[in-house]
Amino acid sequence: MPTPPHAATLPRTDDDPDETREWLDALQAVVHSAGPARALHLIEQLQAAAQEQGLVPQTQPFSAYRNSIALDRQGAYPGDLRTEERLTALMRWNALAMVVRANEAYGELGGHIASYASAAEIFEVGFNHFFKGSACGQRGDLVFFQPHSAPGVYSRAFMEGRLSEAQLARYRQEISTDGDAGDAGDADDQGGGLCSYPHPWLMPGFWQFPTGSMGLGPLNAVYQARFMRYLTARGLLDCTGRHVWGVFGDGEMDEPESIAGLTLAAREKLDNLTFIVNCNLQRLDGPVRGNGQIIQELEALFKGAGWHVIKVLWGSEWDALFARDTQHVLLRALSRTVDGQYQTLGAKDGAYNIEHFFRQDPEVQKLVAHMSEAEIDGLKRGGHDFRKLYAAFAEAQAQAVQKTGRPTVILAKTKKGYGLGGAGESRMTAHQAKKLDLDAVKAFRDRFALPLTDEDLAALRFIKPSEDSAEMRYLRARREALGGPLPLRNAQAPVLPVPPLAAWGDFALNAEGKEMSTTMAAVRMLGNLLKDPTLGPRIVPIVADEARTFGMASLFRQIGIYAPDGQQYEPEDRDTMLYYREARDGQLLEEGINEAGALSSWISAATSYSVHGLPMLPVYIYYSMFGFQRVGDLIWSAADQRCRGFLFGATAGRTTLGGEGLQHQDGSSLLVASTVPNCVAWDPAHAGELAVILQHGMQRMLVEQRDEFHYVVMMNENHAMPSLPADAHDDVVKGLYRLQAFGDGPAQLRLLGSGAILREVLKAAQQLHAEHGVSCEVFSATSYSELARQAREAQRLDRISPLPQRRPTHLQRLLPGTAPVVAASDYVRAWPQLIGEYLDARLLTLGTDGFGRSDTRQRLRRFFEVDAQAVVAAALAALRPSVG
Repeated sequence: MPTPPHAATLPRTDDDPDETREWLDALQAVVHSAGPARALHLIEQLQAAAQEQGLVPQTQPFSAYRNSIALDRQGAYPGDLRTEERLTALMRWNALAMVVRANEAYGELGGHIASYASAAEIFEVGFNHFFKGSACGQRGDLVFFQPHSAPGVYSRAFMEGRLSEAQLARYRQEISTDGDAGDAGDADDQGGGLCSYPHPWLMPGFWQFPTGSMGLGPLNAVYQARFMRYLTARGLLDCTGRHVWGVFGDGEMDEPESIAGLTLAAREKLDNLTFIVNCNLQRLDGPVRGNGQIIQELEALFKGAGWHVIKVLWGSEWDALFARDTQHVLLRALSRTVDGQYQTLGAKDGAYNIEHFFRQDPEVQKLVAHMSEAEIDGLKRGGHDFRKLYAAFAEAQAQAVQKTGRPTVILAKTKKGYGLGGAGESRMTAHQAKKLDLDAVKAFRDRFALPLTDEDLAALRFIKPSEDSAEMRYLRARREALGGPLPLRNAQAPVLPVPPLAAWGDFALNAEGKEMSTTMAAVRMLGNLLKDPTLGPRIVPIVADEARTFGMASLFRQIGIYAPDGQQYEPEDRDTMLYYREARDGQLLEEGINEAGALSSWISAATSYSVHGLPMLPVYIYYSMFGFQRVGDLIWSAADQRCRGFLFGATAGRTTLGGEGLQHQDGSSLLVASTVPNCVAWDPAHAGELAVILQHGMQRMLVEQRDEFHYVVMMNENHAMPSLPADAHDDVVKGLYRLQAFGDGPAQLRLLGSGAILREVLKAAQQLHAEHGVSCEVFSATSYSELARQAREAQRLDRISPLPQRRPTHLQRLLPGTAPVVAASDYVRAWPQLIGEYLDARLLTLGTDGFGRSDTRQRLRRFFEVDAQAVVAAALAALRPSVG
């Protein structure tokens, strides 16, 4: 087969072997006399000189295709290998039995066997020697688990007594209630079943991080490691002894989010972070890089980003072969083999490997001439070798202890479906393997010497040794030594007091016609809250390179911008009052043009109450168009993680940011937000409404400790702000309050406005009354989604548990009877239509459906037909009986 470019690092011929030997002897002498560091320095100098002279125009940014840690640096294994191997075999079986049983009973449930089969040794080395739990009140390590390996994590929790056999039997059956529900503190909800992938909402006492949405786990892991440094630098919490581990698949590295945070991790010297990439060389359908080598590609990627890379490719059985391979013929052969071929070799037996790999080169064949087919078959990949994995984990941990300033990635080569034999080992169909016939199950039992009879196999019985067995004692001892069980989510956190509204929002409540935008008002409120001695230090303001746009430049001086190395330059604007100030203990997170990174920082702060036991209040302010539409998957991840915090969608609405055009004009984020179960969406028109909403949100999240977050859209349009009466506060947070009446007697019409369009609705009401004699009421709708949620629940209760009269709702209280209702907003018509089915009256909606445009605000409102003129026309149409 052709030699790929990365295999050309070793020459095939040598015109002057004596000179080559002299150079190699000289290098060895330097290593012997001055040490490896000196030798490496000389090599780097030679390489630099060669590049300067044009001799090496482009060197490959990866090492040879072998283990990074040499045998003489490996060290002794500190654990009981035989016991750990037995335990791993039992966990492999229970994970397999869990998935196969579920699919034999209900073929539609799905599940995955092959991923955990490839990663079992990786997990066990971590669980037995590195992943620290939360002992004695101290929070432990943060571990992001490969989602398709969830059955293996459940299997271990079963062995530890954290999950019951009944729960394992209800894998992917979260609603079923038959049988023993087990420990409700771990597997939550009605049935006590186990969710498909890691999910803190479905199993709130067990999983800490959701990783089922590929790519978000690696990105979140980077920003969690960074946030721990932020907490330490600001003196809020000492996180120096804690580590972030992430076990991910090589196929997952295809996701752009997986690699989006790599340079930040290196730039901010996050040596408290380790990725373990399970390189089983296979995606869901086939090879990850069939015509290349994913491990070499990933090494180049991570090294280029500044990470420390450790490759674990070959098991201990290969050590003797490499020791005898003095001419590197085996190494060259391995370097020439592409991953598609490795997959085929992995799926075949020793005889096939001898014929199709080792005999392809006579010099390679000589190295294995003494080995039998069975011995060739027993050559393991490094990711299945406890010794090799431990050495890699230990070196990664040493990076943190020695404060090298480099995050680490371990690239562990494995086989997908390891142990499944012909039923799935290294097969194209491995990911889809969910059922095994009896012969395949017997082969699995025999390969791992499992204590199971044929009857046990047929019944797919789970295995758990007796509590006083050597295996169980060892299992418990290892976790006790590391601080207790993992994964574990602890949501207990102290209440964070909220200052009274008058202390920070009085200017908004009593605005008395002062001109401002709601964005300006929000920034002023935030500045006031930051001054509170208790809450202020816990606020985490976050921007994606738009602080000056949103009027937040004053925060540069007030609280500083977080920079782990401080400010090592004199800013150009140093002589101005609002100069750009970076500081080691800075409070503001300025993330650059990176919405995904900013939201990941927000998630890290918004989960601090459960991850660190330290409640924080993150406030991420951004162009609303670049929120739900741009990073919607991350927002769902935030919901899954039960985040608490504020998202400020600034310059909101389709007509308030006139000249920017459709790329920046948001007309749908509120509607999207309404689909997220624990997101509360708001569209305030006035500063007073905004102040009441912020107070309400802080009270619910920080004092009542509700697992919800609040999305508040804000405008950049200045206008005179009215004061907000005290008796309107309760209605504001219910989603609707009566603002003004026009005319005497019962209202013939009700007009609902929100956000930027409320003023147009007020103008329309004046015209209707003055020019058409229509008496009407105007309401400010602060949240259609909250109105709909409350009405929907009342409707549900009326349906399943009827009373003599319908349960009252806020909508029916404020909008009784059949007087037509016209609702106008700066968003798509579907936003106010959320309340349509809960009204007894006819609802006519106006909105900004379609694409945005660039023009003045007034022309845009005329174009989208949401201005006063359009509202008047809609109101008159609604009053005509003939209009159906």
